[in-house]
Amino acid sequence: MTDPNRASGHTPEPHPAIWTGRATNRGQWLFAAVGAACMALGIELAVDTDWTSGIVAWLMSVVGCVAVGLLILYGTLAFVHVAVKVDSDAVEVRCGHIGVPRRRIPLSHVVGAEFIARVTPRQWGGWGYRWRPEKGTAVIVRRGEGLIVMLGDGRTFTVTVDDAESAVRAIRDRLLLAGAARP
Repeated sequence: MTDPNRASGHTPEPHPAIWTGRATNRGQWLFAAVGAACMALGIELAVDTDWTSGIVAWLMSVVGCVAVGLLILYGTLAFVHVAVKVDSDAVEVRCGHIGVPRRRIPLSHVVGAEFIARVTPRQWGGWGYRWRPEKGTAVIVRRGEGLIVMLGDGRTFTVTVDDAESAVRAIRDRLLLAGAARP
């Protein structure tokens, strides 16, 4: 059997062993600043306030401000950007600067991938790691293009990433290679 690409004189482009991409939302830094301000207020209350109304009110104020600040900081910094990696074994999605939350989907569980030209936080109920029963799971860090990974159990995983069309091609190519390698 002859290769149609070789017969026409066209050689297929070699795909990199690992495809990587990312998406960033710089607007999230504003929310991170709000979280840092809440933490700073909690620390300021702990250090410089002479509460005459009692220790319980003082402690609740300090703990409340610091807790809210930490929640806002983590919630925003975890979704300032997303990194996607496609290799011969899996599709891996890491969020934020420390890579948490992280999702690793083995290619053996993937049945397909699609490009979606416009994903918005409104479609998923906001930014972040989302789940909707009728849509599946998603990591949404900004508006724009994304990819949908279809899983063997009928579920989907959507992620916003720059150059999502290349990611879809990389996933499809690896699925074809894996299918050709099976007896």
